[in-house]
Amino acid sequence: MLRLIQDISNANGASGFEDEVLTVIRRYGERLGEFSEDSLRNLFLRRAGNRGGRPVVQLDAHTDEVSFMVQAIKPNGTLVFITLGGWVANNIPAHRVRVRNADGEYIPGVIASKPPHFMTEAERNAPVDVSNMVIDVGATSKEEAIRDFKIRIGEPVVPDVAYEYIENRGLMIGKAFDCRLGCASILGTLQALKDKKLDVDVTAGFAVQEEVGTRGACVTSRTIRPDIAIVFEGCPADDTFTEEYLTQTAIRKGPMLRHIDARMITNPRYQRYVLDLGAKLGIPVQESVRKGGSTNGAPIHLSNAGVPVVVVGLPVRYIHTHFGIAAFSDVENAVKLASAVIESLNADVIRSF
Repeated sequence: MLRLIQDISNANGASGFEDEVLTVIRRYGERLGEFSEDSLRNLFLRRAGNRGGRPVVQLDAHTDEVSFMVQAIKPNGTLVFITLGGWVANNIPAHRVRVRNADGEYIPGVIASKPPHFMTEAERNAPVDVSNMVIDVGATSKEEAIRDFKIRIGEPVVPDVAYEYIENRGLMIGKAFDCRLGCASILGTLQALKDKKLDVDVTAGFAVQEEVGTRGACVTSRTIRPDIAIVFEGCPADDTFTEEYLTQTAIRKGPMLRHIDARMITNPRYQRYVLDLGAKLGIPVQESVRKGGSTNGAPIHLSNAGVPVVVVGLPVRYIHTHFGIAAFSDVENAVKLASAVIESLNADVIRSF
């Protein structure tokens, strides 16, 4: 699992350009079932042992990461870019990135802004604006950027971060934990269910383009047509800036199940069932009431005739930046919880929700 998380975190997967991530998932999941894709590059994995005629459980996680896209090339060879997904402008400058070029190679660059030495007082005190930033790959002219670096507009840009596991503390540092930890959790859950006798069929949908509006899951839910779903999501930890009584998503305290966010009120009967099952089995689980944010649960729970969905959140500190910090134990407990839920499901239980 740690090797999987390393490979899937390090993979380049801007929204709409998730190809490398799918390659990793296929490699690690090849013995777990049958893969297929659609034209958006949503990836489906139908569990070995599915036989039809039973309720369908959809497992969901998204393969894209918050990222950027080249918008234009300036005369001096630097690159104007746009954001893909929710970034805070202050977190963007002075970090390394990887820019895909016309050969499909990801080349290094730095997100730069005007040095303070050349700023006026007004510029120094002005709010940080992405429109004033550029990516510098080392070119000295537009012609050189195109000819030698093979830069072209419309190409994806991702944070240049290498995954690291701090073994003695069980901590992971890396990029794209939202939602590559969820993708890894799906594979871990299917591995835990391997050769188990179930009363449901299970199909995973690894959805694209979540960070730009949960687009991929709008399609996966229509393809899978689930009766019930579990959505894995890398979710923002709140334990470094929130008062203790309000902290609901801390690392090392297990996955987090949200009762509500900006686009979904979680089915309360299904939510309570999962929380109670976690308590019964001694699996640490957190719960939260969210005022903002959303997940692929939003389109999935509104699909078909309505689908009960719970969101199993993997707490990640400093989400939607270049670097995240997460605890491996939270991934392990998310897998334990999801696999226990699926083993307990049958048509009558699902109807009760």
